Amino acid sequence: MRTGEPLPAVGDVLAALATGVWHWDTATGLVTVDAEAARLLGLPAREALLTEAQTRARLHPVDWNEITGVVQLAVAEGTLAEVRIRIMDERGRIVRVVRSRSKPSFDPVRKAYELIGTLQEVTEPSPGTAAGRSAVTGDWRRSREAFLLDAGRALAEARSTTEVLRVAAGLSMPGFSPDGLAVFGAEGGQLTVIGHHGQQPGDENPFVEMSLATDYPAAEVVRTGRAVYLSSPEQYKERYPLTWPLASRFGRQSWAFLPLTAGGRTMGAWMAGFAYPVAFNPDERSVLTTVARMLAQALSRAGAADASRELTDGLQRSMLPVLGPRIPGMNIAARYIPTGGGLQVGGDWYDMIPLPGGDRFALVIGDVQGHDVRAAGLMGQLRIALRAYAAEGHRPDAVLARASRFLHGITDNPCEETDPRFATCLYVEADPSTGVLEIARAGHPEPAVRMADGTVLTRPTAGGLPLGIDPDADYPTTRLFLEPGETMLLCTDGLIETGGHDLQTGWRRIRGILEEHTGDLETLADAVVQGVHGPSSHHTPGPLADRREDDIAVVLLCRPGAGRPGEACGCAGTLGVRPGGRRTMLTVAQDEPARVAEARQQLRQLLHDWSSPEQIDSAVLLLSEMLTNVLVHTDADALLTAEVTGDVGERRMRIEVTDAGDDLPHKRRPGELASSGRGLVLIELLADTWGVDPRGEGKSIWFELHEKH
Repeated sequence: MRTGEPLPAVGDVLAALATGVWHWDTATGLVTVDAEAARLLGLPAREALLTEAQTRARLHPVDWNEITGVVQLAVAEGTLAEVRIRIMDERGRIVRVVRSRSKPSFDPVRKAYELIGTLQEVTEPSPGTAAGRSAVTGDWRRSREAFLLDAGRALAEARSTTEVLRVAAGLSMPGFSPDGLAVFGAEGGQLTVIGHHGQQPGDENPFVEMSLATDYPAAEVVRTGRAVYLSSPEQYKERYPLTWPLASRFGRQSWAFLPLTAGGRTMGAWMAGFAYPVAFNPDERSVLTTVARMLAQALSRAGAADASRELTDGLQRSMLPVLGPRIPGMNIAARYIPTGGGLQVGGDWYDMIPLPGGDRFALVIGDVQGHDVRAAGLMGQLRIALRAYAAEGHRPDAVLARASRFLHGITDNPCEETDPRFATCLYVEADPSTGVLEIARAGHPEPAVRMADGTVLTRPTAGGLPLGIDPDADYPTTRLFLEPGETMLLCTDGLIETGGHDLQTGWRRIRGILEEHTGDLETLADAVVQGVHGPSSHHTPGPLADRREDDIAVVLLCRPGAGRPGEACGCAGTLGVRPGGRRTMLTVAQDEPARVAEARQQLRQLLHDWSSPEQIDSAVLLLSEMLTNVLVHTDADALLTAEVTGDVGERRMRIEVTDAGDDLPHKRRPGELASSGRGLVLIELLADTWGVDPRGEGKSIWFELHEKH
């Protein structure tokens, strides 16, 4: 360039130097990169706007954590943040190493960091050299502290032995990273290999069940509790000639064996092997010793957690039944998910009980109060009691009444210093041949039914107090019909309320999952659990963020029915949509006038997609008149049958109320002050067609409305 010529643009200079530019704003969670920076990240060479998750996927996880620590430190000290980053491809392989230099700033108002910096590909320095030992940020001590802080946080968050070993394998120590790791334990006077990294599967076999008296560094460390540092193969061969042949085949140049000590006891040893010579100066030994201590504590915590998890999970699952062989005429699927915290044991359960005298069976689902071992124990006792009472041939109401008396007797004991417990329960006696369900409920969530066309309704059932509160409580029985192609959902409150939901928002979430699903019964069970417990659940948080997590038990009962032409039959294959429409039935007894309101709610749910709100209001009004007429003018119970048929936009609803009374209703002309007599007048005015049909015992009154646009 001649004197006097204008300087080239900054972008041209950076491009000529293969240097990329990037900008990161933690408030928005977005990272902007130019074409060169995108190329260095392994992306197409063009400007891009990335999310933090997309950016993080291209970086080594340890380096991402290091960036966070270095940025915070640079802001505090007012210096540049410089860090060396390993770029990963989609298969987790390192494709290049880049150096990032940035000037971070912190906005206290937004409580966010903003970084503008450069990326440039660098050659990885030879390990063990002075350049290799120089800290990534130019300051060994600062880099070491950042590394130990990140390593400690990652190890503290590991909840299982597998996670601890995965974190240990990913540790990138400042300036001297091992290429092989092994964690040894000690049991019965022998070494055990808990896990290893950097070796092939099976390479650990010669070291398994090695006696602690063997002349091997890890065995010596476990025996003495003192670290062993071997800076060269010659030193290893001189000190441990007998076991040197076992180590020589890995081709390493330096080794560090450190004790894993927790609670004053040496529980094992940690081996870090290096492919280059390491002198193990005081700084390097300090880092290794600190990592070994953190690793020992993490393994100790994870080992205790693994044992507790295995014990409680085994206890819980040993008390849950294995669903029996397929029942002709009905299909069943069930799931149980323990709570995510604490002991992961609780009182939720489900059961399927063959009943005497035919093909009938009972489904039971319940929840004993508490999330501890006592809750699990009471659950096991209650489940056995329910099976015994059902096997004796008792009706659903009698089964729950006896179970409540049993639970009250074993928990309400003044001689024992234990708190009383109760349990919610739903007991269903099913007849596969007819689809008749006899249901008794003890303080448990209502069942829901997915109808043949995909509509989901909660089915109100009569209920009593939770089991164990009142030994003399009554549990009325409700009769429902499961039509061909319909699926009934039974669940504990954990399915509804997990994620901070209340009953209303929780049911709304579950209803959406049930209505949208098109797979078979088993995949539906998985979808329901994933919808409240899997990744998608984070997109539908509830209003009660502080609500604790709970166990989840789910049972699905399906009565197969004919689907559309070419589809699998009902729930036996794909959950098909039957063109015949939807129907619901409900009984309103003389001593249950409150169920008139439940009938109105059921009808509104049945007509949730009806195009005319005015017709829905008319149908609900006429239904109230018909049910009230039966309760006031007869001594019989009322049976409601509501059905919707036809294609959308041209559908027909038919509402029919049947009772055992002999007197036929007749139209009257009430005066202005009369308090009754207007029922049939309203039906004639609002219904498209209606009628009164005598039956062998009693009568039915019905009306129809045709859908209007």
